[in-house]
Amino acid sequence: MSNNASTSSRRRLVVIVVAAVVVVLALLSAFVWPGWAVRKPSTEATGQSTSTQTQSAPATPTIKASPLPSNATALLKAAAPDTVDETAYARVKTQSAQDWASANPIEEYTVTYSTGQTAKDLTLLTAQWSDAASAQSQYKKVTDALKGETLAQGSVKVSGAAKGSYLVKVDDDDDAKAVAVWQNDTVVFQVTGPKADVLDFYQKFPL
Repeated sequence: MSNNASTSSRRRLVVIVVAAVVVVLALLSAFVWPGWAVRKPSTEATGQSTSTQTQSAPATPTIKASPLPSNATALLKAAAPDTVDETAYARVKTQSAQDWASANPIEEYTVTYSTGQTAKDLTLLTAQWSDAASAQSQYKKVTDALKGETLAQGSVKVSGAAKGSYLVKVDDDDDAKAVAVWQNDTVVFQVTGPKADVLDFYQKFPL
């Protein structure tokens, strides 16, 4: 074999080897690193993962409110609403009361609020006096008699001005229940029932 033929053969061999190396490197580059040939999910196509918080709709009563007496006073109309917003409670019973008669209120009522489940019924006692001092005196008498654990307390404010106080305690006779008492100017309220429901109800009560 001539020297020229031998040199030509070696050159062809070198070219083949180089070409093979280039192919191998290209394959490595495409499928191993950086992997441009490997199909990846597109960020734009999939979008960013966002957490959405589903806010539950406010509770609404599933039962109808019973009508107030035809001779209902202004106090009763204001202090015993058909329903309490954002709760499942509706008024189902209204009657005159004498629980605080010794304090000589102008008028006094017991109102039952229900969700339709008797075990969750709330009893609201409300009365009005001719002046805020008399209402405050009754509020203090009622709250001083409560002996259970204190769950909440503070001032009742109307348009930024303090108009009374509130106190919520565990029912001393049944720790699954609570009693909330609050004074708003000349009116005093007391609601009794299951603990969680009382805590929700008194905060959403309109007066």
